[in-house]
Amino acid sequence: MPATPFPVLARLRAGQPVFAATVTTPSVESAAVLANLGFHFLWVEMEHSPVTLESLRTIVLATRGLPAQVFARVPVNELWTAKRVLDQGVSGVIFPFTTTPELAKRAAQACHYPPAGLRGCGANAAARTWPEPGNYYDSADASVTTICVVEEAAAVEQIDDIAATSGIDVIFIGAWDLSFSMGLRGEQGAPAHRAAIERIAAAAKRHGKFLGRPASSPEQVREYMEQGFLLFQCPTEIDLMTRGARALLDPLDAQDDSAHLKAPY
Repeated sequence: MPATPFPVLARLRAGQPVFAATVTTPSVESAAVLANLGFHFLWVEMEHSPVTLESLRTIVLATRGLPAQVFARVPVNELWTAKRVLDQGVSGVIFPFTTTPELAKRAAQACHYPPAGLRGCGANAAARTWPEPGNYYDSADASVTTICVVEEAAAVEQIDDIAATSGIDVIFIGAWDLSFSMGLRGEQGAPAHRAAIERIAAAAKRHGKFLGRPASSPEQVREYMEQGFLLFQCPTEIDLMTRGARALLDPLDAQDDSAHLKAPY
Protein backbone atom coordinates (compact mmCIF):
# COMPACT_ATOMS: atom_id res chain seq x y z
CA MET A 1 0.00 0.00 0.00
CA PRO A 2 1.22 3.55 -0.65
CA ALA A 3 1.88 5.89 2.26
CA THR A 4 -1.47 7.51 1.51
CA PRO A 5 -4.50 5.82 -0.04
CA PHE A 6 -4.85 8.88 -2.29
CA PRO A 7 -1.39 9.34 -3.84
CA VAL A 8 -2.55 11.40 -6.82
CA LEU A 9 -3.54 14.55 -4.93
CA ALA A 10 -0.71 14.08 -2.45
CA ARG A 11 1.89 13.97 -5.22
CA LEU A 12 0.38 16.85 -7.17
CA ARG A 13 0.32 19.06 -4.08
CA ALA A 14 3.98 18.17 -3.50
CA GLY A 15 4.85 19.17 -7.07
CA GLN A 16 5.51 15.58 -8.15
CA PRO A 17 4.37 14.02 -11.44
CA VAL A 18 1.51 11.56 -11.64
CA PHE A 19 1.20 8.82 -14.26
CA ALA A 20 -1.95 7.00 -15.34
CA ALA A 21 -2.24 3.74 -17.23
CA THR A 22 -5.23 3.86 -19.56
CA VAL A 23 -7.62 0.91 -19.28
CA THR A 24 -9.73 0.25 -22.38
CA THR A 25 -10.71 -3.41 -22.00
CA PRO A 26 -12.89 -5.11 -19.35
CA SER A 27 -9.98 -7.34 -18.29
CA VAL A 28 -9.82 -7.41 -14.52
CA GLU A 29 -6.47 -9.18 -14.50
CA SER A 30 -4.90 -6.61 -16.81
CA ALA A 31 -6.16 -3.81 -14.57
CA ALA A 32 -4.78 -5.52 -11.46
CA VAL A 33 -1.37 -5.98 -13.11
CA LEU A 34 -1.29 -2.34 -14.22
CA ALA A 35 -2.20 -1.21 -10.70
CA ASN A 36 0.96 -2.89 -9.40
CA LEU A 37 3.46 -1.64 -11.99
CA GLY A 38 4.14 1.83 -10.61
CA PHE A 39 1.34 3.89 -12.13
CA HIS A 40 -0.36 6.23 -9.67
CA PHE A 41 -3.84 5.68 -11.03
CA LEU A 42 -5.80 3.75 -13.62
CA TRP A 43 -7.59 5.91 -16.17
CA VAL A 44 -10.57 3.65 -16.85
CA GLU A 45 -11.83 4.76 -20.24
CA MET A 46 -15.63 4.71 -20.39
CA GLU A 47 -15.97 7.33 -23.14
CA HIS A 48 -14.08 5.53 -25.90
CA SER A 49 -14.15 1.87 -24.87
CA PRO A 50 -16.58 -0.97 -24.08
CA VAL A 51 -15.86 -0.88 -20.33
CA THR A 52 -19.18 -1.07 -18.51
CA LEU A 53 -20.27 -0.02 -15.04
CA GLU A 54 -20.14 -3.63 -13.89
CA SER A 55 -16.60 -4.01 -15.23
CA LEU A 56 -15.60 -0.81 -13.45
CA ARG A 57 -16.90 -2.13 -10.13
CA THR A 58 -15.00 -5.38 -10.64
CA ILE A 59 -11.82 -3.43 -11.37
CA VAL A 60 -12.31 -1.45 -8.14
CA LEU A 61 -12.72 -4.73 -6.23
CA ALA A 62 -9.74 -6.39 -7.92
CA THR A 63 -7.37 -3.48 -7.27
CA ARG A 64 -8.37 -2.85 -3.67
CA GLY A 65 -5.23 -2.47 -1.57
CA LEU A 66 -2.97 -2.06 -4.61
CA PRO A 67 -0.91 1.12 -5.08
CA ALA A 68 -2.83 2.72 -7.96
CA GLN A 69 -6.10 4.58 -7.49
CA VAL A 70 -8.99 4.00 -9.89
CA PHE A 71 -10.40 6.95 -11.85
CA ALA A 72 -13.07 6.81 -14.55
CA ARG A 73 -13.57 9.00 -17.58
CA VAL A 74 -17.33 9.24 -17.98
CA PRO A 75 -18.95 9.43 -21.44
CA VAL A 76 -20.55 12.85 -20.89
CA ASN A 77 -20.35 15.64 -18.34
CA GLU A 78 -23.53 15.02 -16.33
CA LEU A 79 -24.37 14.66 -12.65
CA TRP A 80 -25.77 11.18 -13.11
CA THR A 81 -22.79 9.78 -15.04
CA ALA A 82 -20.42 10.93 -12.32
CA LYS A 83 -22.68 9.62 -9.56
CA ARG A 84 -22.78 6.15 -11.08
CA VAL A 85 -18.99 5.76 -11.24
CA LEU A 86 -18.41 7.38 -7.86
CA ASP A 87 -20.89 4.99 -6.30
CA GLN A 88 -18.77 2.09 -7.60
CA GLY A 89 -15.85 3.35 -5.51
CA VAL A 90 -13.64 5.32 -7.89
CA SER A 91 -11.60 8.09 -6.30
CA GLY A 92 -11.44 10.35 -9.34
CA VAL A 93 -13.71 11.40 -12.19
CA ILE A 94 -12.57 12.70 -15.57
CA PHE A 95 -15.13 14.85 -17.38
CA PRO A 96 -14.78 15.14 -21.18
CA PHE A 97 -15.56 18.20 -23.29
CA THR A 98 -15.70 20.71 -20.43
CA THR A 99 -16.23 23.59 -22.81
CA THR A 100 -18.08 26.14 -20.65
CA PRO A 101 -17.91 27.46 -17.09
CA GLU A 102 -21.35 25.90 -16.54
CA LEU A 103 -20.00 22.45 -17.39
CA ALA A 104 -16.99 23.02 -15.15
CA LYS A 105 -19.33 23.90 -12.28
CA ARG A 106 -21.42 20.81 -13.01
CA ALA A 107 -18.31 18.63 -12.78
CA ALA A 108 -17.34 20.13 -9.43
CA GLN A 109 -20.87 19.76 -8.08
CA ALA A 110 -21.09 16.14 -9.23
CA CYS A 111 -18.06 15.17 -7.15
CA HIS A 112 -19.11 16.82 -3.88
CA TYR A 113 -21.98 16.34 -1.47
CA PRO A 114 -24.20 19.24 -0.41
CA PRO A 115 -23.81 22.00 0.50
CA ALA A 116 -20.69 22.30 -1.69
CA GLY A 117 -22.13 20.12 -4.48
CA LEU A 118 -25.08 18.13 -5.72
CA ARG A 119 -23.90 14.52 -5.40
CA GLY A 120 -26.68 12.21 -4.26
CA CYS A 121 -26.03 9.96 -1.28
CA GLY A 122 -26.39 6.19 -1.44
CA ALA A 123 -22.79 5.13 -2.00
CA ASN A 124 -22.96 1.90 0.01
CA ALA A 125 -20.81 -0.06 -2.47
CA ALA A 126 -18.23 2.71 -2.54
CA ALA A 127 -18.08 2.88 1.24
CA ARG A 128 -17.41 -0.87 1.44
CA THR A 129 -14.27 -0.58 -0.68
CA TRP A 130 -13.12 2.92 0.26
CA PRO A 131 -9.49 2.82 1.47
CA GLU A 132 -9.97 5.31 4.31
CA PRO A 133 -12.03 4.11 7.27
CA GLY A 134 -14.61 6.28 8.96
CA ASN A 135 -17.01 8.76 7.44
CA TYR A 136 -17.11 8.01 3.70
CA TYR A 137 -18.91 11.24 2.83
CA ASP A 138 -16.35 13.53 4.44
CA SER A 139 -13.44 11.48 3.10
CA ALA A 140 -14.85 11.44 -0.44
CA ASP A 141 -15.46 15.19 -0.39
CA ALA A 142 -11.85 15.75 0.63
CA SER A 143 -10.19 13.10 -1.53
CA VAL A 144 -12.04 12.58 -4.83
CA THR A 145 -10.02 14.11 -7.68
CA THR A 146 -12.02 16.15 -10.19
CA ILE A 147 -10.47 16.42 -13.65
CA CYS A 148 -11.96 18.56 -16.42
CA VAL A 149 -10.85 17.89 -19.98
CA VAL A 150 -10.56 20.98 -22.17
CA GLU A 151 -10.62 19.82 -25.77
CA GLU A 152 -12.53 22.29 -27.92
CA ALA A 153 -11.53 25.61 -29.42
CA ALA A 154 -14.65 27.19 -27.90
CA ALA A 155 -13.36 26.31 -24.43
CA VAL A 156 -10.16 28.28 -25.00
CA GLU A 157 -12.22 31.46 -25.32
CA GLN A 158 -13.71 30.84 -21.86
CA ILE A 159 -10.72 29.21 -20.23
CA ASP A 160 -10.27 31.78 -17.47
CA ASP A 161 -13.79 31.24 -16.18
CA ILE A 162 -13.46 27.46 -16.54
CA ALA A 163 -10.15 27.39 -14.65
CA ALA A 164 -11.50 29.67 -11.92
CA THR A 165 -14.21 27.14 -10.99
CA SER A 166 -14.00 26.06 -7.36
CA GLY A 167 -13.90 22.32 -6.75
CA ILE A 168 -11.87 21.38 -9.83
CA ASP A 169 -8.42 19.92 -9.21
CA VAL A 170 -6.97 19.38 -12.69
CA ILE A 171 -7.34 21.02 -16.09
CA PHE A 172 -6.47 18.30 -18.59
CA ILE A 173 -5.83 19.25 -22.21
CA GLY A 174 -7.28 16.83 -24.76
CA ALA A 175 -4.67 17.75 -27.33
CA TRP A 176 -6.01 15.60 -30.18
CA ASP A 177 -9.64 16.69 -29.94
CA LEU A 178 -8.49 20.28 -29.52
CA SER A 179 -6.55 19.98 -32.76
CA PHE A 180 -9.54 18.53 -34.60
CA SER A 181 -11.84 21.25 -33.27
CA MET A 182 -9.42 23.83 -34.68
CA GLY A 183 -9.59 22.21 -38.12
CA LEU A 184 -6.09 20.74 -37.84
CA ARG A 185 -7.12 17.07 -38.11
CA GLY A 186 -4.88 15.96 -35.23
CA GLU A 187 -1.78 17.99 -36.10
CA GLN A 188 0.05 18.79 -32.88
CA GLY A 189 2.81 21.21 -33.90
CA ALA A 190 0.81 23.97 -35.58
CA PRO A 191 1.44 27.44 -34.11
CA ALA A 192 -2.27 27.99 -33.41
CA HIS A 193 -2.47 24.69 -31.53
CA ARG A 194 0.60 25.50 -29.46
CA ALA A 195 -0.79 28.94 -28.69
CA ALA A 196 -4.10 27.45 -27.51
CA ILE A 197 -2.30 25.01 -25.20
CA GLU A 198 -0.18 27.83 -23.79
CA ARG A 199 -3.30 29.89 -23.13
CA ILE A 200 -5.00 27.00 -21.33
CA ALA A 201 -1.89 26.28 -19.27
CA ALA A 202 -1.51 29.92 -18.27
CA ALA A 203 -5.12 30.11 -17.08
CA ALA A 204 -4.78 26.90 -15.07
CA LYS A 205 -1.66 28.19 -13.35
CA ARG A 206 -3.29 31.56 -12.69
CA HIS A 207 -6.17 29.89 -10.88
CA GLY A 208 -4.17 27.27 -8.98
CA LYS A 209 -5.23 24.22 -10.99
CA PHE A 210 -2.91 21.35 -11.79
CA LEU A 211 -2.19 20.66 -15.47
CA GLY A 212 -2.51 17.37 -17.33
CA ARG A 213 -2.18 16.03 -20.87
CA PRO A 214 -1.47 12.75 -22.69
CA ALA A 215 2.15 11.61 -22.95
CA SER A 216 3.45 8.51 -24.67
CA SER A 217 7.18 8.61 -23.94
CA PRO A 218 9.65 9.68 -21.25
CA GLU A 219 10.87 12.41 -23.59
CA GLN A 220 7.38 13.88 -23.87
CA VAL A 221 6.90 13.75 -20.11
CA ARG A 222 10.12 15.67 -19.52
CA GLU A 223 9.23 18.25 -22.18
CA TYR A 224 5.73 18.78 -20.76
CA MET A 225 6.95 18.96 -17.17
CA GLU A 226 9.13 21.90 -18.18
CA GLN A 227 5.90 23.58 -19.30
CA GLY A 228 4.24 23.00 -15.92
CA PHE A 229 2.32 19.77 -16.55
CA LEU A 230 2.25 17.21 -13.73
CA LEU A 231 -0.51 14.71 -14.58
CA PHE A 232 -0.01 12.40 -17.55
CA GLN A 233 -2.31 9.95 -19.29
CA CYS A 234 0.01 7.20 -20.48
CA PRO A 235 -0.72 4.62 -23.19
CA THR A 236 -3.41 1.96 -22.98
CA GLU A 237 -2.84 -1.65 -21.99
CA ILE A 238 -3.18 -2.55 -25.68
CA ASP A 239 -0.52 0.00 -26.66
CA LEU A 240 1.82 -1.24 -23.94
CA MET A 241 1.30 -4.84 -25.07
CA THR A 242 2.02 -3.85 -28.66
CA ARG A 243 5.18 -2.00 -27.68
CA GLY A 244 6.40 -4.99 -25.71
CA ALA A 245 5.70 -7.33 -28.62
CA ARG A 246 7.48 -5.08 -31.11
CA ALA A 247 10.48 -4.71 -28.81
CA LEU A 248 10.77 -8.51 -28.73
CA LEU A 249 9.87 -9.42 -32.30
CA ASP A 250 11.27 -6.63 -34.46
CA PRO A 251 14.95 -7.43 -33.75
CA LEU A 252 14.21 -11.11 -34.40
CA ASP A 253 12.49 -10.27 -37.69
CA ALA A 254 15.57 -8.30 -38.73
CA GLN A 255 17.79 -11.20 -37.70
CA ASP A 256 15.64 -13.63 -39.72
CA ASP A 257 15.83 -11.39 -42.78
CA SER A 258 19.60 -11.13 -42.44
CA ALA A 259 19.98 -14.89 -42.05
CA HIS A 260 17.80 -15.45 -45.09
CA LEU A 261 19.93 -13.13 -47.20
CA LYS A 262 23.11 -14.91 -46.16
CA ALA A 263 21.77 -18.44 -46.54
CA PRO A 264 23.49 -20.50 -49.24
CA TYR A 265 21.42 -21.52 -52.26
